[in-house]
Amino acid sequence: MDQKSPFRLQPLDKTFGMVVRDIDVRSLDDTAFAELYQAWLDYALLIIPAQHLSDSEQQAFAERFGKLVEGLEAIEISNVLPNGQLRDAPDDDMMKIIRGNMHWHQDNTYMPLQAKGAVFSAKRVPSSKGDTAFADMRAAYDALDDGTKALIAKLSAHHSLAHSQAELGEETKAGDSEYIGYGLDVAEVPLRPLVKIHSETGRKALAVGRHAYGIPGMTDADSSALINRLLQFAVADESCVYQHGWTAGDVVVWDNRCLMHRACDWDYSEPRVMLHSRIAGDPVSEAAL
Repeated sequence: MDQKSPFRLQPLDKTFGMVVRDIDVRSLDDTAFAELYQAWLDYALLIIPAQHLSDSEQQAFAERFGKLVEGLEAIEISNVLPNGQLRDAPDDDMMKIIRGNMHWHQDNTYMPLQAKGAVFSAKRVPSSKGDTAFADMRAAYDALDDGTKALIAKLSAHHSLAHSQAELGEETKAGDSEYIGYGLDVAEVPLRPLVKIHSETGRKALAVGRHAYGIPGMTDADSSALINRLLQFAVADESCVYQHGWTAGDVVVWDNRCLMHRACDWDYSEPRVMLHSRIAGDPVSEAAL
């Protein structure tokens, strides 16, 4: 960015990601936002410290990236109950989902429309740990050998939240608790290519994660082995993985079309309250097969 830029970009020492300095996301005009959006497309992850957005301010900022997923416009992901107490029941469905999300995934791959991205901010953070990690699936695809690229070029996998939760021993059923049940009662399990082409940049990215299973034409064992091999390959190179340590007020925007992410463990006797706004996918490019 040149000296006239309304903000300053500081690159991470990774294949992706920028820290955005000297910015107030509440006051960006259209020109400044267009510049920020382009940086998001180029680097896939924007880390914006010290914003301290209200729920409505975060929703308004997220809506500039695109239409939001209904019901997930600004929702807390938290180990704090509505009465202020901490969740400590081992069968608490919200904690089952939180623990499930500690495995690598992309949002909404288990829905008819994969999410475009997300705006995520920290309201309350534990004294240590509780990070969020991200992985660059563009760089992962680029690093694959030619034989593997040829192997996966025409392959697809099913994606299911109910399946992935059950696989982890965290089975969760829609309607059984205060968890809203989002993604658990999908009538037709989506099928998605193992190689995703980004609709705005044209770059190819590896598309696997905890929700992927059941590659058509393969046995269950062979399908699991291939998906796990690709997943482990994608996060093996430290230059392609970034783990963000949160400070209250931080805002992060990620491109769900080319990054995986996962929550990291923390001491559940401490509160962790995050605000999530999910950006809906374009039906032309993010629909399942």
